[in-house]
Amino acid sequence: MTWDRSELLWLLLLVPPVALVFRAALRRRRAALERFAEARLLAAVAPDSDERRLRWRAAMVVAALALIVVALAGPRWGFHWEEIHREGIDILIALDTSRSMLTQDVKPNRLERAKLAILDLIKELQGDRVGLIAFSGSAFVQCPLTLDYGAFAESLRAVNVGIIPKGGTAVAEAVTVGIDAFEDRQGKHAALVLMTDGEDHEGGIDDAAKMAAEAGIKVYTVGIGTPGGELIQIEEEGQLTYLKDRNGQVVKSRLDEETLRNVATTTGGAYLYAEGADLGLDKLYDDYISKMEKRELTTAMEKRCEERYQWPLVLALILLALEPLVGEKRGTRAAVRRLLRSPWRRRAGGPAT
Repeated sequence: MTWDRSELLWLLLLVPPVALVFRAALRRRRAALERFAEARLLAAVAPDSDERRLRWRAAMVVAALALIVVALAGPRWGFHWEEIHREGIDILIALDTSRSMLTQDVKPNRLERAKLAILDLIKELQGDRVGLIAFSGSAFVQCPLTLDYGAFAESLRAVNVGIIPKGGTAVAEAVTVGIDAFEDRQGKHAALVLMTDGEDHEGGIDDAAKMAAEAGIKVYTVGIGTPGGELIQIEEEGQLTYLKDRNGQVVKSRLDEETLRNVATTTGGAYLYAEGADLGLDKLYDDYISKMEKRELTTAMEKRCEERYQWPLVLALILLALEPLVGEKRGTRAAVRRLLRSPWRRRAGGPAT
């Protein structure tokens, strides 16, 4: 659990109750003394007791508490300019949006599970650019390579079955569009993640994979679905039904792992069978993509605020260190002075009194 700076300042609301606790304790102490002896006899019974010193000690503890809270909140003032170099990898995610992605062998369906897994993945990225390609019967760049993960997430949420009017699954076109989307064909810094059930209806995937290999672009294929497959459930006129082909036969979508393995092998990438809540994208990133050679993406001057938490923290520590030295009795200060002088007097041969 992490706390925001403004949330930490709410802890200052604890300071008044702590002060009230000290005040109540002093009152109870005073009442106990008054029960022990009459008010006019207190000076004789406890001549060295000084209630003002107790109040000072309580005030020092309360002030130290408030300063510690302020230090934790991380006060800042002033700034300096700093040159920032960002390095990372260009990652393009090609997402299948054909109707076969509505199959529910992965819950809630293949497409929605893939979108959720991608959103989880971008939360882990540190400085890598990411882009999105949507494809079915054709392919197009839904979101160009960007460091703005918020903009990428908005583009991803807008993807759904039917975003591309042309039906079918053109896996080869998704790969070629991805090759063109990488700037300057910097293959050694580029990773194309192809998320699909692998059912290619257009052909040409072997040639597209060879083009990617020649450009030095590794294609990491993620197979979504099950080899056994399942019927494709769709909604028509508000009613749930199953997709049928031209002959009126229901269509069953199966994962084509062989095609996806061949693409990954040809380009030097890796094939991943999607399973689990995150479909294994975190493992794909950690084991393969993050280990690729990084490139300098941007160089910019950024304003860095100066951290000033040290000042309230030092003041709090000083107050906590001084608080025990205040003592409860009027003679405490003199006793401390005698204690500090006595070793020197012993060395000089004088009496240690």
